[in-house]
Amino acid sequence: MNVVMYTKTSCPLCEKAKQVLLELQQEHPFTLQEIDIYQDDSLLEKYQLMIPVVAIDGEDVAFGQIQKVEIRKRLLSK
Repeated sequence: MNVVMYTKTSCPLCEKAKQVLLELQQEHPFTLQEIDIYQDDSLLEKYQLMIPVVAIDGEDVAFGQIQKVEIRKRLLSK
């Protein structure tokens, strides 16, 4: 399973989201990739106000305040 977190530098919500994902990674093995939206204009346009965004296997599943319970449910449903 592949989890992508779209992020940007100096983003407190992104740091919290990353911590949630790292904790969940201990329960449910998955690969975690972080992508800085400022490195790609199309990602910046798409996710500018939504950061952080978590995508599981290519599907955006959560943004903003990332809730551990919600991500866990999504991981278990895959």
